[in-house]
Amino acid sequence: MFDQILDIAALVCLVLAALLSAAAGVGLLRFTDSLSRLHAATKPQIFGLLLVIAAVAIDERSFGVLLSLVPVFVFQALTAPTAAHMVGRAAYRTGQLDGDTILVDELGPAVERATARAAEQDREQARAAAARDRELDALDALNESDQPPQV
Repeated sequence: MFDQILDIAALVCLVLAALLSAAAGVGLLRFTDSLSRLHAATKPQIFGLLLVIAAVAIDERSFGVLLSLVPVFVFQALTAPTAAHMVGRAAYRTGQLDGDTILVDELGPAVERATARAAEQDREQARAAAARDRELDALDALNESDQPPQV
């Protein structure tokens, strides 16, 4: 009797994981911009993986199997949101998003400040390179004038 209950619990976990995967697929197809699609892809993925791991652990009825699957979940839980964050930032910076769906743009001022700071650093580096080139040209001219003419 207890084995049947565990089998049903594992089946429920797998069915819920499948529903989450289907919802993620529908979200990827239906949402209009990259940020919304990332949300639809990453949120169900982590919870679905947790449900699949729970189903496998329940089906195997082994604590060792559960312990061997925990690192899979931990690494996925650490890498999926980080990757989604980086893809989201790239999509934001390249303008591949729907401006109508963003209610508050908290990243806009920070991106403008970073862009202005990078442009100022580029200008400073260009000025320093130009000054270095002028110094080198002056040294070359000085060295040429100090040398006796060659016959």
